[in-house]
Amino acid sequence: MTLRGSLAPDYAGMSDVELARHCASGDPAAVRHLVSSNNQRLFRTAWSILKHRQEAEDVLQSAYANALAAIGRFEGRSSLTTWLTRITINESLARKRAQERRRKHLEAEGVQVLETYREQLAKGSQAPSPEAEAAREQLRSILEQAISSLPENFRTVFVLHEIEGVSVEETAQALDIPTGTVKTRLMRARRKLQQALAPEVRTALTGTFPFAGADCARLTDQVVQSFVDRRG
Repeated sequence: MTLRGSLAPDYAGMSDVELARHCASGDPAAVRHLVSSNNQRLFRTAWSILKHRQEAEDVLQSAYANALAAIGRFEGRSSLTTWLTRITINESLARKRAQERRRKHLEAEGVQVLETYREQLAKGSQAPSPEAEAAREQLRSILEQAISSLPENFRTVFVLHEIEGVSVEETAQALDIPTGTVKTRLMRARRKLQQALAPEVRTALTGTFPFAGADCARLTDQVVQSFVDRRG
């Protein structure tokens, strides 16, 4: 227990191994820091595989639960973020395989499933002018549609490297593929997007697939509460 008057731990200044140790010891504040720091990247990674916001959010909660259950064994062989990304990718791929099995089963039974719901993009806490917001939403829609059209292997690499700013080496580590493969997929993804996206649109990529503000806080609260409940 933290003594009255003592300073709270500097989670941001900790090494990944130290932060993992605090999480493993049952420190809810450390878990909150871990989750809120990684939500954006992990959400985008899950989306790049599943292409569905709610499915991606569900995968995040499952990935965090699995990661926190195993975080005591984290040895720092990769960064904590890369470790979490790998778990999220595995969870996403497992979810996608399950969906594919279900789809094939339904098709075999002669049932046709049509996706008609298009969820609104999550909004941050700051409200821009109506004109700016309308232009921003239109641009996001164009970008997300173009990136969604990429083949999955290209799409995940592109989201990690171009939108999240993950290095080629870390992307290769997270996906468990050679760096040369990452570079090839990036090149091909850019080529496919070149005709759809003007060069100046590149700077707006960080605004796509937002998972911030209320959404980020809500998921963080859910993960931390679940963590506390399990340890209680």
